[in-house]
Amino acid sequence: MKDLMGQAIWDFYHQHNPEDLQTETSISELDELPVNYLFRDFTSMNMVEQKALQLASGKVLDVGAGAGSHALYLQDEKKLDVTALDISPKSIEICKERGIRKAISQDLLHFSGGTYDTILLLMNGTGIFQSLNVIDIYLQKLYGLLNKNGQILIDSTDILYMFDADEDGGVYIPADGYYGELDYIVHYKGESEDPIKWLYLDYNTLKNAAEHNNFNIEKVLQDEDSYLAKLTKRG
Repeated sequence: MKDLMGQAIWDFYHQHNPEDLQTETSISELDELPVNYLFRDFTSMNMVEQKALQLASGKVLDVGAGAGSHALYLQDEKKLDVTALDISPKSIEICKERGIRKAISQDLLHFSGGTYDTILLLMNGTGIFQSLNVIDIYLQKLYGLLNKNGQILIDSTDILYMFDADEDGGVYIPADGYYGELDYIVHYKGESEDPIKWLYLDYNTLKNAAEHNNFNIEKVLQDEDSYLAKLTKRG
């Protein structure tokens, strides 16, 4: 991993000739991602993010923390005990420089930092699951990191709208695999990351996977094609 996302975050924070990121997926063309978007404050976040941060409580693990905006809000504004976790070393470096007291660069599956009352996975948090083939592995890992009465707050988007519809309202979906399993590529300053697997889940598919892994699940908020879900342990 070249850590291009982390490099962009580092460049922006240090004003080291930052440029906007470019992203693309296997079903979409090149798109601009302004780096300053990753540093937005609570008032600039969308409804799903704001609701998740309002619901967060207790000891928190922010998975895929990026530049740390969610963790920083919870730590400084809500005075919660927050750990920011991200696979990107440079992103975690900036989290620390921004004042996040607990920030760790590690893959979620290798993380063993105790248990938590709230686990956050935001900005299409289901993306980290990669594909339906390994979603059980990730959900069981999260189950082990969650306190008995804890909550997982996770968001995603049903991307069915991105596929062509016929005159009768039917949708043309590729026959090979689940339509939300995409290849995701990041570009920055003329360099490109290797494609990674990224998973967008419709709510019913997430519900089935969660229940299969001994979670209760409820939809907390729907915002057009995106939603926020809360997972809790059964029993």
